Amino acid sequence: MPRAANRYGRLPARIQRLPWICAVLLAFVALAVTLPAAAPAWAEERPVKLVALGDSLTAGYNLPASAAFPEVLQGLLRAKGLPVEIVNAGVSGDTAQGGLERLDWSVPDGTDGVILELGANDALRGLDPAVTEQALDAIVTRLKQRGIAVMLAGMYAPRNLGEDYVKRFDAIYPRLAETHGLTLYPFFLDGIAGDRLLNQPDMLHPTAEGVRVIAQRILPTVERFVASLRQRP
Repeated sequence: MPRAANRYGRLPARIQRLPWICAVLLAFVALAVTLPAAAPAWAEERPVKLVALGDSLTAGYNLPASAAFPEVLQGLLRAKGLPVEIVNAGVSGDTAQGGLERLDWSVPDGTDGVILELGANDALRGLDPAVTEQALDAIVTRLKQRGIAVMLAGMYAPRNLGEDYVKRFDAIYPRLAETHGLTLYPFFLDGIAGDRLLNQPDMLHPTAEGVRVIAQRILPTVERFVASLRQRP
């Protein structure tokens, strides 16, 4: 009597392979259960650690911490898939000299790069541009000696201080950038200066929306800065 398995004739090849295919699929399922969920490639990288060293424009004067420049910029960078941590080291009212005096405790060891935003208060007080430049130069020099890269956020002097003062002050940042080979963003307040809708009533400090404009405009420069840090040995 023919075997029951053969009563319908020889089974098609694709059906004969089913047990083997099922075994392979079960093996893959078992492997997937034992492995952790895959994470984005950048999530496994060590975050690039930045410090935003500045005055009230960095600190987020009269704004919640979540609306301050470093926090907003960090969010934009992470949205682009860049693992970056930014510490807010802004102190309202600080001059370039003030930043120099607190440099060592404001920028801890392990920092990869600093976004340096100082000088606005120097100009508002009419301080000698040579003094401001000397302090900024000392900050950059000391950071470089520690192996910490610097991105310079420039500032323009108020135009009512006179042509000579404006010329001397505005030249500080391009000159420092050239001397030290720094990444330069020429004017930190680009896009919001003089705009009543983007500044608080004092017309000196940005609103939350003004900070977002600043962060969006500076973002490409910061991306280049971060890329250069990630390429360092």
